[in-house]
Amino acid sequence: MAKIFEKPADLMGAEGTVLAPTEWLEIDQDRVNGFADVTGDHQWIHVDVERAKEGPFGGTIVHGYLTMSLVNYFLPQLIEVRGFAHAVNVGADRLRFLSPVKVGSRIRGAGEIVSVEEVKGGIQSVVRVTIEIEGQDKPACVLDTISRYFPEVSDA
Repeated sequence: MAKIFEKPADLMGAEGTVLAPTEWLEIDQDRVNGFADVTGDHQWIHVDVERAKEGPFGGTIVHGYLTMSLVNYFLPQLIEVRGFAHAVNVGADRLRFLSPVKVGSRIRGAGEIVSVEEVKGGIQSVVRVTIEIEGQDKPACVLDTISRYFPEVSDA
């Protein structure tokens, strides 16, 4: 369940807050094939099931960038900030791929609020999202995602 902050200012001082893990998500071959179609990355280790059985991973693996893109799926399950006029995804830092995800594996997101600061007109947070692989010690991916929230302006 997402950690809820009623307004962006409530993030101030929340550095170090650990965000409870999400539910598991199974990654199937159809998702991998769809990602390959969208990105044009049809490397055999991702899409050729028969050839990949003889490859270095014993089967197809998920594209690293597909794994990374699922941060966007997991983030709202980790943290919910309310009471803002608008928010923007500023970017990401410190992307690391630590372990391949085999197709058919289940992954989930875990998080931690790394930093929070005031910026012109709003609040910026950095949340470190770790994509864990069920049954594995090493995570698949770690990424610091940067979000900026612009509070609602009162009519007072």
